[in-house]
Amino acid sequence: MNKRQVGDSSLYISEMSLGCMSLGTNEAKAKEIIDGALDAGINYLDTADLYDFGENEEIVGKALKGRRDEVILGTKVGNHFNKEQKDWYWDPSKAYIKEEVKESLRRLQTDYIDLYQLHGGTMDDPIDETIEAFDELVQEGYIRYYGISSIRPNVIKQYVERSSIVSVMMQYSLLDRRPEEEILDLLHTNNISVLARGPVAKGMLSNNGIQKVEQKAQQGHLSYSHDELKNMIGNLQKHIGEERSLQALALQYVLSHPAVASAVFGASTTEQLKENISMLDAPELDPSLRAQLQQETRPIVYQNHR
Repeated sequence: MNKRQVGDSSLYISEMSLGCMSLGTNEAKAKEIIDGALDAGINYLDTADLYDFGENEEIVGKALKGRRDEVILGTKVGNHFNKEQKDWYWDPSKAYIKEEVKESLRRLQTDYIDLYQLHGGTMDDPIDETIEAFDELVQEGYIRYYGISSIRPNVIKQYVERSSIVSVMMQYSLLDRRPEEEILDLLHTNNISVLARGPVAKGMLSNNGIQKVEQKAQQGHLSYSHDELKNMIGNLQKHIGEERSLQALALQYVLSHPAVASAVFGASTTEQLKENISMLDAPELDPSLRAQLQQETRPIVYQNHR
């Protein structure tokens, strides 16, 4: 699998990577999915301390025993949670970040985190204090690099200007083209990579996408109406065939922007993993088809998330 550099870091990650939130709590099943991903050439796994209140990190850590050196491992911080009470609150303070990283290291059974990410962010945060925490963790050797996971343009712009982030994780797909308007080119210019989550839009960008729309988007999706979604997906499905699934097309579209280092997809079964990995066998996405895909969807902009 092709690998792409993350910003100006020494991290080179697979162009498809596994988001671990959907793995569930069955350790054997999760390990099977992780092993399948690694065997297929995926080398980046993305988790977060909040997923299943720490249990997801524990499951990932156990699954990686004996294979840690094959993996670039990312996790996230900023949601101060209580596992017993199953609640949390936003806490981007230096004190919490520097203490919580040790808990993530313990749960992941590792001595370092390759990519530590702020799991959110608002304009009301003590941004300089947050940045200082991450910079100190790099100097102390707990983490190699850091980034943020955010869809808020104003927050992202602050970190571009004031920090040493190497990546931004954000939602990006043919059904969520908001990053194209004001973020992707900015990050590319500043040599900061995008980790694109949700590239197949909860399965709506799959061969059974119409069925997924009926299951998950009766009230629409973002600013698209239910009927508009069905029409767009119907048009997109005209481009699929034996050589390329809609999942493959959706992943190729996201990866066609030079700012994107990896498309981060979730999988709760090995079958879902295999469906996404099928992109590797699809013909390349040529510029004319990419332009056609843009005509058959429509760009939207960030409104509430600023």
